[in-house]
Amino acid sequence: MATAHIDNTSDASAADTVDQAKLSTDNAEQAEQTHFGFKQVDTDKKESLVAEVFHSVAAKYDVMNDVMSLGVHRIWKRFTIDSSGARKGHHVLDLAGGTGDLTAKFSRIVGKEGSVTLSDINPSMLEVGKDKLRDMGLVENIKYVEANAEDLPFPDNSFDIVTMAFGLRNVTHKENALASIYRVLKPGGRLLVLEFSKPTSTALEKIYDAYSFYLLPKMGKLVADDEESYRYLAESIRMHPDQDTLEAMMQTAGFEGTSYTNLTGGIVALHRGYKY
Repeated sequence: MATAHIDNTSDASAADTVDQAKLSTDNAEQAEQTHFGFKQVDTDKKESLVAEVFHSVAAKYDVMNDVMSLGVHRIWKRFTIDSSGARKGHHVLDLAGGTGDLTAKFSRIVGKEGSVTLSDINPSMLEVGKDKLRDMGLVENIKYVEANAEDLPFPDNSFDIVTMAFGLRNVTHKENALASIYRVLKPGGRLLVLEFSKPTSTALEKIYDAYSFYLLPKMGKLVADDEESYRYLAESIRMHPDQDTLEAMMQTAGFEGTSYTNLTGGIVALHRGYKY
């Protein structure tokens, strides 16, 4: 296995880079800067930089998901659907829904009486999702909305369920996004955030770091001819809050009954919260 040849010095270097980037983020707050992967950028520029990444990867996004996760992302998403409590007549917001994997499944569950809104800030991703779902014959109960998660353009108390799969880590002000989601959820509504997180095992973390920083960018180059975008995606995962920190952020936004389930040893976690 390739990762067996990565020595402890490399592991320490990767960990040091993460720590230094997080420290820089803390120090840069007064200067109105934030992180873009491990780089520091002006806060008002991050949105456009993230947009460039997803414009670049949109066409090969589904293929790369299968390659990067060996197909396991489908199991993670299936678990999210099964944990949603969705039923016929529900109104669901698939936020940062990208190419529409969750939307496709929710559309069949909620039926004609319900609706699914596929929302993404990136028009390229949204267009790929729209084309894919229409090719699947899913047209009746799906709406498409280009929107920023930090300022959702929906009335208060609009949705029974909001999901956000692998999108929150790319948001500049995550606390604003969580507050906006809370606002548009109906009382009794449920938020599910599926996101990369922190492995629970030190050994797994070392293997995962080696995979993320050495193999993933090369796979991006080979499959999508885009090494840098996938390097950013790996770095963005390391800069994302860990399980307990994200749960605390959800509680601060007003969510109750919060919990999370680690998947694949904590590489991914599914967070839940309710609006009562």
